[in-house]
Amino acid sequence: MSKKDLTRKVANMKARIAELEPLVKRDPLKKHPQIHEELEKLKKGLQEV
Repeated sequence: MSKKDLTRKVANMKARIAELEPLVKRDPLKKHPQIHEELEKLKKGLQEV
């Protein structure tokens, strides 16, 4: 993967995390577990990159 592709991937992940965090904060009882799972997956993926 080129450096440009990697930079774009990281930027997309950060943007999606920024979208999901307010949704997760408004759902403390985890009535929508898919958004919680996606956020955790993105955060873990961001740490690996």
